[in-house]
Amino acid sequence: MPMTVRDVLELPALQQAGPRVLAGRDRLDAPVRWVHVAEIPEIADLLRGGELVLTTGIGLPPDDDGLRRWIDGLAAVGVAGVVVELGRRFGGTLPAGLVEHARSRNLPLIALRREMRFVAVTEVVHSVIVEEQTADLLAKDEIHRIFTELSVEGAEPRQVLREVTRLSRRPAVLENLAHQVLAYETGPLTAEELLDRWETRSRAVEVPSGTGYEPRSGWLVTSVEARGNRWGRLVLLCDQEPPARTRVLLERAASTIALNQLVARDSSSVERQARSSLLLSIVTHSAPTRDVALRARGLGVVLEQRRLLGVVVRRRRPAPGADGTANRRELLDAVEKAVRECGLAALAGDVDEAAGGTGVTLLVALDETGSDEAALGSLSAALTRAGHRAGSDVVVAAGSVVRTLDLARRSLVEAAQVADATVHTAEPRPFYRLHDVRLRGLLYLLRDDVRLQTFVERELGPLLSYDQRHGTNHVALLETYLVEGRNKRRAADAMSLSRSALYQRLELIERVLGVDLDSSERRLSLHVALTARDVMRAGGPEPTG
Repeated sequence: MPMTVRDVLELPALQQAGPRVLAGRDRLDAPVRWVHVAEIPEIADLLRGGELVLTTGIGLPPDDDGLRRWIDGLAAVGVAGVVVELGRRFGGTLPAGLVEHARSRNLPLIALRREMRFVAVTEVVHSVIVEEQTADLLAKDEIHRIFTELSVEGAEPRQVLREVTRLSRRPAVLENLAHQVLAYETGPLTAEELLDRWETRSRAVEVPSGTGYEPRSGWLVTSVEARGNRWGRLVLLCDQEPPARTRVLLERAASTIALNQLVARDSSSVERQARSSLLLSIVTHSAPTRDVALRARGLGVVLEQRRLLGVVVRRRRPAPGADGTANRRELLDAVEKAVRECGLAALAGDVDEAAGGTGVTLLVALDETGSDEAALGSLSAALTRAGHRAGSDVVVAAGSVVRTLDLARRSLVEAAQVADATVHTAEPRPFYRLHDVRLRGLLYLLRDDVRLQTFVERELGPLLSYDQRHGTNHVALLETYLVEGRNKRRAADAMSLSRSALYQRLELIERVLGVDLDSSERRLSLHVALTARDVMRAGGPEPTG
């Protein structure tokens, strides 16, 4: 941490001079950027702020008005303090008007009762400041080197947070806009201490966009943004205002996390890479249809004059003891084996990862007599026989059947959306189609959309904050009331309340949210927001720590 006025006053050279604080005692912890020896009244014009001014007073104005203007100039530029050596100009005491004016401007004013060599102070302080600046530059250089390497390696958020905690020795947390923890490093705390009532604590910390420190909580917070879209926050728990290099550390970590979310890594075989690349070109429309058909034929799959079906296969939960890459590789092995066993003509690859998923994407080519339902049933059964409990451990999701290759993208996108919607929300079954996706599934598809998170906060935020401040459960009461179709008797019974208590709480909810619960449109909006909040809380990503 930088030296303060108090630190300078405690130096032996100054202590021997008998310092006496006459004004600005509550500002002695102001940082000292530099020490300046000055004997001219116009010195303020040469300063930039943060300096500690040392003077004997010989060149200061002779009248009280001039001394007040001198103090005003120093206070206006933001000096850290003024040290005046007595004896040469002012004798044994400073003028009362000078002291009073320094007090009115809350400017630290220190009188030295004995003479001293100013150079004894400037040498020490400047040495410390230069050492601090050098350490700061070295630290920033190390931060740049470390996070450049992490960016090149495509490090996972947990790896980035591990470096943040190692360099800062403080706990770090990555959260999304719904205040769900995505990854964390505990530092000196336990996971329980760090994450206890996290959502409640996080909601109470509001920091403007960019990077900011909130003294009450001791949180240093910066936004995590990718391509101009803010999707989360990176939080560092501090016990005091952190130095500038800690802010640089957190901002660089946030940039690394955001950048790595845009980079897809692929460690599969050349053949798998070819199939995945071909599927990706279909999804992105990045290659002419004729080229796609030729490349597919080269890989042994005929796509022309076929009925095409997009399929996505995902696990409901990752396999224990394996990282994400190993999980995808194992699932791809199982899917390729199931495709061979069923005798299906299909391209299979890791395109789902590029779209943010963790599964395998297939484009199945069916002849005119082949049944898409039968093909999906066979694939699900083959995965079950391979040791994957289809419908519980593995989700098989399919889009619509299309008849031309230029429409294949639509089927693949639909399959990914069905997989997104059903992996956390649907009842187990062998496979899923578009008609299985209802409102809860639709909201799950949009769970990471900032617009949906903003909608939920706009609709429910005041009531959530009210519950957190007062320890009440009005959000649960509102949800029960709407689920019960506004039947007050059933809602009161479900919440173990009397009718009169229910009416009072409903009136409070209307006041807090500024809504009329008799309005069908407002009730629908609130019900959707409550369902979306449940989906985001239940289906959010598991934090890693």
